Amino acid sequence: MTLDTVGKKFIHDLADIYDAEHRFLEAQDQMHAKASNPLLREMLAEHIAQTSQQITNLDRIYAIMNAEPMRGNCMTAASLIKEGDALMGESQESAAMLDSAIASAAGKVEHFEIACYRNLIATAEHFEQPSVVDLLRHNLEQEERTASKVEDGYQKLLSYAISTQKLQASVGGGPLMP
Repeated sequence: MTLDTVGKKFIHDLADIYDAEHRFLEAQDQMHAKASNPLLREMLAEHIAQTSQQITNLDRIYAIMNAEPMRGNCMTAASLIKEGDALMGESQESAAMLDSAIASAAGKVEHFEIACYRNLIATAEHFEQPSVVDLLRHNLEQEERTASKVEDGYQKLLSYAISTQKLQASVGGGPLMP
């Protein structure tokens, strides 16, 4: 599709975030299965439920627009998931490192989603569709809260991973830095 109108760009961006949310939901299920820290697991479980609700909100937006939900091919989402998978694969030797890798990957995803929702809201406001804007804002607010939780959690998980490394180094496990 040629993006020669703002409306077409909005539909394209909506299809992108719709695809991204579906991809991220699957990835979150995988991260949840690999996470060992109880707070990280709880945070992921909460966000899995939120992501499902966000997909429902996007379905409602499509209904308001009298359109069938359409998944685009969000290459950014695919790349973030691929990068997260690689990072988790490289961190499997240590549960503490794996948990911090999961939180790091989740933080990148949240900031991408925040940017997407902010752009969609800015565009939807011009179409004078308050119910669409409200649904998008609801998703944005959830993403912003989750990003804050992930950032706080990452700091704690990182500190724990560092303390684990220091303990290993002190008992002959090697240097702290590579």
